[in-house]
Amino acid sequence: MYLASRSLYRAGLLVAVAAAVFTFGCKKKTVAPPPPPPAPAPAPARPTVTLQASPATINKGESSTLSWNSTDATQLSIDPGVGAVTAQGSTQVSPSDTATYTITATGPGGSANASATVTVNAPPPPPPPVREPDFNQEVRDAYFDYDKADIRPDARASLSTTADFLKKYPSIKVTIEGHCDERGSTEYNLGLGDRRANAVKQYLVSLGVSADRMGTVSFGKEKPFCMEHAEACWQQNRRGHFVKAN
Repeated sequence: MYLASRSLYRAGLLVAVAAAVFTFGCKKKTVAPPPPPPAPAPAPARPTVTLQASPATINKGESSTLSWNSTDATQLSIDPGVGAVTAQGSTQVSPSDTATYTITATGPGGSANASATVTVNAPPPPPPPVREPDFNQEVRDAYFDYDKADIRPDARASLSTTADFLKKYPSIKVTIEGHCDERGSTEYNLGLGDRRANAVKQYLVSLGVSADRMGTVSFGKEKPFCMEHAEACWQQNRRGHFVKAN
């Protein structure tokens, strides 16, 4: 009875060991997961660029300074006329007409650009030519009656025109010549011519012309304007005549 029990015990132990071996041998092996792929490299940054012009407005012939700054760019160029430049800097430009400058920045991440305009003021038009005053057309003589030095009504109108001209051109000075016709003595006519010249001067002073701009001289009958012996000719010789003094 004892032997039979030991045999059964051994048989059961063998069965248990075999079952354990079988169970262990059939267990599925665990496989380690593959490592994660490496993270993708970051995309290159897009370039940035700025451009300023100082001053932004100039006169023709003057200069303006272009200044710029950029990031993430490997090539930069300014048009028109400047060409390749460094990542940051400045340069002077002197456009003859209004111009817009554009900087283009290029790098691995793409390109960018910026612009600045330099306005060139047009030169003012040349001043109109100064018209030389027409002295002989604007300055009018005063005529007198025979043996008189009084300012007649027609002479007042003429001298008013003359005064307007002299006041318009204050730099002009005049000499007033007193003239007479051929009748009478030389000495008398010199005195009469002097009275006529001074009468003209005083009338112009009353119209606002400065006395220091006018001198007087008498020629009497010595420098006639007309040589005929008749009243129409004599009237031309009885006058206060203006001569430009400067």
